[in-house]
Amino acid sequence: MADKSTQQQQPETIKITVSVEFSGGMELLMKDKTQKLQIELAVESQKEQPTVRDLIRFIRDNVVAEKKELFSKNDTVCPGILVIVNEVDWEVEDGADTRLETGDSVLFISTLHGG
Repeated sequence: MADKSTQQQQPETIKITVSVEFSGGMELLMKDKTQKLQIELAVESQKEQPTVRDLIRFIRDNVVAEKKELFSKNDTVCPGILVIVNEVDWEVEDGADTRLETGDSVLFISTLHGG
């Protein structure tokens, strides 16, 4: 019989569903050039909710079709991309560490345009 004090606590998988929208040309990098989608995000954690950083990783690995380097570097968005969480600039919150919950909406807007 295993001693409870020697057993390691297994991380819990937290699942949330968030609404994501791409604008300002960001949608052109996505599979099917999609502008809006629902993403179910599953993160193993012992105590914390998923963050925007987790969402960025998921989008980069599963939704961006081409030129991933134009969307993210080092687990955050590239300069020139605004991130709006529930209608608030993520810089007002905790940036990439902003925690997400089911029902949240996240908007990615490119501010870079040729001309």
